[in-house]
Amino acid sequence: MPSRLPIQDIFAGLVTSIGTAIRYWFHYTLVAFAWLGVVPLTACRIYKCLFTGSVSSLLTLPLDILSTENLLADCLQGCFVVTCTLCAFISLVWLREQIVHGGAPQWLEQNQQQPLNGVGQQNEAQAVVNGGVENAVLDQPANPAAENVVVGENPEIQEEQVDEEEEDNEDEEDAVVEDAADANNGAQDDMNWNALEWDRAAEELTWERMLGLDGSLVFLEHVFWVVSLNTLFILVFAFCPYHIGHFSIVGLGFEEYVQASHFEGLITTIVGYVLLAVTLIVCHGLAALVKFQRSRRLLGVCYIVVKVSLLVVVEIGVFPLICGWWLDICSLEMFDATLKDRELSFQSAPGTTMFLHWLVGMVYVFYFASFILLLREVLRPGVLWFLRNLNDPDFNPVQEMIHLPIYRHLRRFILSVIVFGSIVLLMLWLPIRIIKYLLPNFLPYNVMLYSDAPVSELSLELLLLQVVLPALLEQGHTRQWLKGLVRAWTVTAGYLLDLHSYLLGDQEENENNANQQPNNQHARNNNAIPVVGEGLHAAHQAILQQGGPVGFQPYRRPLKFPLRIFLLIVFMCITLLIASLICLTLPVFVFSVFAGRWLMSFWTGTAKIHELYTAACGLYVCWLTIRAVTVLVAWMPQGRRVIFQKVKEWSLMIMKTLIVAILLAGVVPLLLGLLFELVIVAPLRVPLDQTPLFYPWQDWALGVLHAKIIAAITLMGPQWWLKTVIEQVYANGIRNIDLHFIIRKLAAPVISVLLLSLCVPYIIASGVVPLLGVTPEMQNLVQRRIYPFLLMVVVLMGILSFQVRQFKRLYEHIKNDKYLVGQRLVNYERKSGKQGTSTTPPQSSQE
Repeated sequence: MPSRLPIQDIFAGLVTSIGTAIRYWFHYTLVAFAWLGVVPLTACRIYKCLFTGSVSSLLTLPLDILSTENLLADCLQGCFVVTCTLCAFISLVWLREQIVHGGAPQWLEQNQQQPLNGVGQQNEAQAVVNGGVENAVLDQPANPAAENVVVGENPEIQEEQVDEEEEDNEDEEDAVVEDAADANNGAQDDMNWNALEWDRAAEELTWERMLGLDGSLVFLEHVFWVVSLNTLFILVFAFCPYHIGHFSIVGLGFEEYVQASHFEGLITTIVGYVLLAVTLIVCHGLAALVKFQRSRRLLGVCYIVVKVSLLVVVEIGVFPLICGWWLDICSLEMFDATLKDRELSFQSAPGTTMFLHWLVGMVYVFYFASFILLLREVLRPGVLWFLRNLNDPDFNPVQEMIHLPIYRHLRRFILSVIVFGSIVLLMLWLPIRIIKYLLPNFLPYNVMLYSDAPVSELSLELLLLQVVLPALLEQGHTRQWLKGLVRAWTVTAGYLLDLHSYLLGDQEENENNANQQPNNQHARNNNAIPVVGEGLHAAHQAILQQGGPVGFQPYRRPLKFPLRIFLLIVFMCITLLIASLICLTLPVFVFSVFAGRWLMSFWTGTAKIHELYTAACGLYVCWLTIRAVTVLVAWMPQGRRVIFQKVKEWSLMIMKTLIVAILLAGVVPLLLGLLFELVIVAPLRVPLDQTPLFYPWQDWALGVLHAKIIAAITLMGPQWWLKTVIEQVYANGIRNIDLHFIIRKLAAPVISVLLLSLCVPYIIASGVVPLLGVTPEMQNLVQRRIYPFLLMVVVLMGILSFQVRQFKRLYEHIKNDKYLVGQRLVNYERKSGKQGTSTTPPQSSQE
C-alpha cells in the first residue's frame, strides 16, 4: 500500500460515509416523526374528537389530524394519553398473568352443578384444617379458679383430642378434594375454551426492531397497531365509562354537584366504572342461570378487571387523599387558618391543592406503615394479627383484590379510615387544643409563603433539602432510639397490667419451645398438602383463608383479660397524646423553634422566617446534641483515658472534616454557582444597560445543587481521574478521611480550574481590552459577553477535537477496506528466555 492514501480514495470513502449518515439520518428522522409526532398527535386528536360530543367532529377527524394548529401542546397531551393507554395495556397483561398463575376466584372457576357443592365443602374442610388447632386452643374458656391460664400450651388430653379431630378432618378433606378434582376434570372436558388465552407474536421482537432502530421499515406496521390500540383503549376505557357515568349523573340530577367539584371528568368516569361493574356482575349472574359458560367467564373476567382497577384507585388515590385532607383540617389552628382559606385555595388551584393533600396523605400512610413494621420487631408474633404484614413473602395485595369479595374490601377501607382518622385526632387535633389552652402565645406557627428577609427562600430550601434532611433521615440511630423507646414502653405496660407474656412472650417458653414451634407449624402445613398440591391457585386460597396468625407464639392469659386489653388501649392513647404534646412543645419543638429562631437571627437579623427553616435548624442542633450525649454515655464504661483518647481522635477527625467541608461544600459550590451565574443567568436576564447583582448565598445554594448533579453524572460516566478520586473519597468515608489526598487530588485541581475560569476572562476584559483603546460601550459588551463567548469557544474546541478523532477513525476504516487483506494471530514468545529453551518454528506459530 502507499505511504499515504490517495485523495480520490479519501474522497470516495468520505462520500460513502456521508451517504450512509444521510440515509440513517432520514431513517431516524422518520422514526422520531412517527413515534413522537404521528402517534401522540393522532391520539390527542382522536381523544378530543370522541369527547367533543358532536357528529361533525367525527366527519372532520381526518382534517383535524392533519391540522397544524397547537402542534406542540397537542403532542404533549398526546404523549400523556399514549402513556396512559400503554400503562393500561401493561396492567391488563400483568393482571392476566396474576389470574393465570394465581388462579381465578372460585365463583369464576366453578360450574353450576356438583363442583359448586364440592368447592364449598372443600373450603369448609380447609378452614377447619387450617384453623382447627388455633380455634381449639385460642377459644378455650379461661379457668376462673386459676390465676393464669396458658394459651397455646397443649396438655396431653388436648393433644389427643386435637389429633383425633385432625385425622377426621384430614380424611374428610381427602374425600372432598378427590370429589372436587374429579368434578373439575369432568368440567374441563366440557369447557376447553379460555378467554384469557391470547395469541402471542410469531416472531421474537426486540426494542430495536419494534421501534425501528434497526434500520428496517417494519416499525411502520407497529405504529399503525399502536395508533389502533390507543383508539381502542380510549374508546373502551375512557369514552364508554365516561358517557355511562354522564348519563347516569344527569338522570339522577347530580350534575351541579359534580361540576362544583372541579373534577367533573374524573368523577363521572369513576361513576361509570362503578355502574359498569354492577352491570357486569348482573350479566354474569344471568349468564350463569342460562348456562352460557363462555359468556359467563368472559363477563367474570371483565368484572375482575373493573373491580381491581377501582380498588387500586381507592387504595392509592382516595384513601391518601382522605388522610391528607383530615390532617389539614385537624391542623388548621396550628397555622392560624380556616376552612374558608382552604376553600379559596381549592377554588384558585384545585389540581395543585388535591395533589398536595394526596402527597401529605401518602407520606402519613408510609410512615404509619413503617411504624407498624417497627412494632412487629418489638412485639410478640401474633399480637398484631389484625394488621397485614407487608414483609410477609406470601402477602399479595393483587391476589386479595382478585379473590376477596367487595364487601370485605369495603369493610377494611372503613376500618382503616376510622383507625387513621382517630390517630390524627389523638396526636394532632387534641394536642393542639391543649397547647392553645395552656400556651396561648405559642401557636400559631409562621408559615408565610413569602419572605421579607434579605436571604433568598431558594437558598434556604436547598439547604434544608440537601443538608438537614439527609442528615436526619439517612441515620439509623433515630430508628434505634425509637425502637428502644417502644420496647421500654412495652415492658413497662406489660408489667403494670400483667401483660408481659402477651406483649413480649415468655423467654423461657420461647427457648423451650424453639424446636416445638416449627414442628407444629410443619404439621399444620402437612395437613394442607392435598390442597396446596393442586397448584398456585389453591396455595393462594389457602393463604387467604388461614384463620390463625402467622408465626403465632404462646402466651399466658391472665384474669380479666378483656379488661386488661382495654386498659392497655387507654394507656396507649394517653401515651400517644403525651408523646404528641412533647413533640409539639417540649423539648423538641420548643427548643427547636426557639433555638432555630435564635440561630437564624444571626443569619437574617430581625426579619421573619418560615417556621419550617427554624424548626429544621433547631432539630438539626437537637440531633447533634443528642448524638453527642449518647456517644459519651457509650464511652463512659471504658474509663477516662479511653474517653480522652476518643475525644482526641474525634476532634482531629472533626477538624479534618470541617476543612474538607469548607473546601468542597463551601468554596467549590460558591465558585461553581458564581460561574454559572456569569455564564448563563446574567447574559439571559440582565440587559447590557443594567448592572447585574450577585447574591453569594443564592449562588452558593445553586452551586451545591450543581455540584451534586456534576458528581452524580461523573460517577455514572466513563472512567477518568475525577471519577477515580471521588470513588476513593467515598470508599474512605469520614472515619478514614485522608485530608492530604483530598486537597492534593480533588480540592486543589477543581478550585484551580474554577478560579482560572473566573479570573482569566475577567483579566482579559478588564485588563487587556482597555489597553487596546476601545470605546466604553465595547468594554462593557466584552465584560458582559466574554464568559458565554469563552464557553462557546470551549464547546467548539471540544466538537473539533471530536471530529478530528472521528476523521482519524474514518481514515483507518478507508485504509483497511481498500488495502487490508486479512489478520493473523501469532503466538507471543519472549526474546530473553532461559538457556536450553528452544524457539518455536514460525510454521507452528501461525494459526
